Amino acid sequence: MSDSVSAPAPATVTVLLVEDDEVIRRSVAMSLERYGYRVRVAADGLTGLELFREGRHDLVLLDVMLPGLDGIGLCRRIRETATDPILMMSARGDALDVVSGLEAGADDYVVKPVDTAVLVARIRSLLRRAAFVSPAPGPADPATPAGPLLFGDLSLDPAALEVRRGGERIALAAPAELRLLLQFAAHPGIVLDRQTLLREVWDYGWDGDTRVVDLCVQRLRKKIGAERVETVRGFGYKWKR
Repeated sequence: MSDSVSAPAPATVTVLLVEDDEVIRRSVAMSLERYGYRVRVAADGLTGLELFREGRHDLVLLDVMLPGLDGIGLCRRIRETATDPILMMSARGDALDVVSGLEAGADDYVVKPVDTAVLVARIRSLLRRAAFVSPAPGPADPATPAGPLLFGDLSLDPAALEVRRGGERIALAAPAELRLLLQFAAHPGIVLDRQTLLREVWDYGWDGDTRVVDLCVQRLRKKIGAERVETVRGFGYKWKR
């Protein structure tokens, strides 16, 4: 892994790394520690789940293929109780791995072997986006809506970060789902291309894999109604007014 990243991470950031390959585990941990991250490691899914439940972590970095409880299963277990950013690692980058990981609630993924610069940039992007879930802005903030946004039977409260459909609260599996929904709701009737969504939702400063966008849209449609997000072929997606 190359080390072309500058500006170390804050020492308070803790990453839980779950990877069964000892060489990769040590290499990734050492690379992240050089940039100021505190890294806790586990060699299998069950140990990773135990460590996750024992303490606070700012981000979880896990491999898809793990002994005992695999990465997909571990991701689902974490999502039952937490919204911590999850970055998955796949040795193949196959569509099946990507789909399974994102549907389980992962926010993003990287393909091994991964360059340190790419890995750290992805981690920083997820941490920056996770930080937006903070106490609601005061009433003096003109950008903050006075109340929930209503789209038929769908209610979206940007201040409380709550989504309801027909009065029932909708549980969103990953922070990226909420960020994507907020992005759509802020631009009703406007076509948003995939690269724009990658930049605004996932904070990519470079071209990323647009499958992340497509799969997140699919997950949202299952929860809020497929008719609310229109596919504009050759361009992107549009939130129906």
